[in-house]
Amino acid sequence: MDLNFKEFGTGFPIIILHGLLGSLDNWQTIAKRLAELPAAHFKAYIIDQRNHGKSPHSDEFSYDLLAGDILDFFEQHNISNAHIIGHSMGGKAAMKFALEHGNRVEKLIVVDISPSVAEDHHTYIFEALKSANVANVSRREDVEAVLKQKLGDDKTTIQFLMKGLQRDGAEKNLEWKFNLEALWNHYEEIRDGITAAKPFTGPTLFIKGSKSDYINAGNYPEIAELFPNNEIVEIAGAGHWVQAEKPDEFLGAAMSFLLE
Repeated sequence: MDLNFKEFGTGFPIIILHGLLGSLDNWQTIAKRLAELPAAHFKAYIIDQRNHGKSPHSDEFSYDLLAGDILDFFEQHNISNAHIIGHSMGGKAAMKFALEHGNRVEKLIVVDISPSVAEDHHTYIFEALKSANVANVSRREDVEAVLKQKLGDDKTTIQFLMKGLQRDGAEKNLEWKFNLEALWNHYEEIRDGITAAKPFTGPTLFIKGSKSDYINAGNYPEIAELFPNNEIVEIAGAGHWVQAEKPDEFLGAAMSFLLE
């Protein structure tokens, strides 16, 4: 799997993985700030995961496959070990990789997701995306109007989804950057929990938004079992997109952990 990526800075590598329906662009500002920190000397890689952005689209999806894609990326770029940051679906991919290839992960940061089976937060979003029927629509405004009709006043989600809309290179037709059909077909696997034969014992930071329930007290036993060397930091006033809603607080927590 030849994943699309961007890189910033020089130094110890940090691999950053976006969430469901996202792309590497969601993390570009954070990656640049990490690379520019004078005390850190990091080389930040932001990656489009399979079925997202400019990376190859596939009918297949599983966290085993995503972890294998990450391993391919390590090998292709001669990375022996790295820090990994993953948000939501990307956090589960990062956890799976750390559990399977613990010797390749120096420190792990998981953003607003747990290893547990996730609640259904996206069926209504997929239904809205399918209703937009972008292949037969010529104007972005028409797509946004459908999303507003289906999703109501959820401006944050609508803005996030609209970033995933583009025109194809040849016909200039509208299309999603993500593989909507494949992701919907595998949504149960995306929600699924992460399991492993043995824990990842390296330093692990879970960062949650105070207004999000993706990480909650019911998840703590699984977190402790799979990631015994963990700490959990809550960012006040943030929802699920912690790094976008509270970037300074997110970076403060991440850098304190990475540099300690």
